[in-house]
Amino acid sequence: MSDTSVGGAVPGSSGAAVPGSSGAVVPGSSGAVVPGSSGAAVPGSSGAAVPGSSGAVVPGAAAASLPGAASPVALTPAAAELIRSLRGRHGPLMFHQSGGCCDGSAPMCYPAGEFRTGSSDVLLASLTVDEVPEPVEFWISKSQWELWKHTMLTVDVVPGRGSGFSLEAPDGVRFLIRSRLAP
Repeated sequence: MSDTSVGGAVPGSSGAAVPGSSGAVVPGSSGAVVPGSSGAAVPGSSGAAVPGSSGAVVPGAAAASLPGAASPVALTPAAAELIRSLRGRHGPLMFHQSGGCCDGSAPMCYPAGEFRTGSSDVLLASLTVDEVPEPVEFWISKSQWELWKHTMLTVDVVPGRGSGFSLEAPDGVRFLIRSRLAP
């Protein structure tokens, strides 16, 4: 099955917000909630469960948050290169994937910890990127993950300015999610 673009001003996409996603952050909350999980922490993990999925991971991005689980998020080589560049300028990074305003459903890249996550968010992956010393967390709103949990998400980079909130905006490129049905 071929990749398809999701949201934003991408040829073939509607650019509309995804129904049912609030993008809201709960002030004062902590930790990620994963639908259907018991809430039990796995020794050596961040304490957040990774929703199950399988499929290939693009070299340069790998590890899921739980040992042995295939990551539902991958990076293209272009995305990994941009992450290395942004890391050099801004320090540790994180992504948050909402389904609402600004760039539709484009993944937003922030300095790690600058976007507050809470009980309305799910930690999908802690991505390992060559030459980046720490994992890059990839978060998604819980309501968005409910709609996309059957997909494999690939972070890519395309020309054009995205949202002013994401770190890559001044570079004339933007991150984009490509998705395919999970096997």
